[in-house]
Amino acid sequence: MTLDRPVRRLVVVSAGLSQPSSTRLLADRLAAATDTGLREAGLEPWVRVVSVRDHAQDLVNNVLTGFPGDTLREAIDAVQGADGLIAATPIFTGSYSGLFKLFFDVLDRGALAGLPVLVAATGGTARHSLALDHALRPLFAYLGALVIPTGVYAASEDWGREATAAEPALAHRIRRAARELAAEVAARPARVAVDPFDHPVPLDGLLGDLPDR
Repeated sequence: MTLDRPVRRLVVVSAGLSQPSSTRLLADRLAAATDTGLREAGLEPWVRVVSVRDHAQDLVNNVLTGFPGDTLREAIDAVQGADGLIAATPIFTGSYSGLFKLFFDVLDRGALAGLPVLVAATGGTARHSLALDHALRPLFAYLGALVIPTGVYAASEDWGREATAAEPALAHRIRRAARELAAEVAARPARVAVDPFDHPVPLDGLLGDLPDR
């Protein structure tokens, strides 16, 4: 790491379920291309990958109890402190996976507000590519994130074309989306994660509205 360059934190959330996973492969390629774009902008990328499948049990427990385990808490903190986010999911029944949605359900309210996000997805057929615009973009817009213009969808056939085409369409989309994300991250100062316990409400403030007995 080059310490004399400003650092930007890039977090990748991959909801692939299998190992190896085409979703993770797509996420890794997007991260590598964004890393290059940030370096070209004079920044030092710090990249963290969150594999949602590794937190499946903790996510269910968090929803049921309201408390994340230590490992899940670290992943949540990484996302909430990121300067840029890549979010990749497989498409099931025309939308993102339930596990992918569950991860973003447990984030703190407003955690993604103003955060540049690159959305990506994989599926068995190109017909599911509309899920980028009909499912992923509305989700992150609701969370207040800044979704970059180019989303990346990779169908099974795209991976086959990678080995034969002189200029694969998937590689072109990855490069364009990564360039857009890197530009948005570079245009903003580093985000400062807000700890809700940094400014606790004094006890008398909590009790001030109680009626006298």
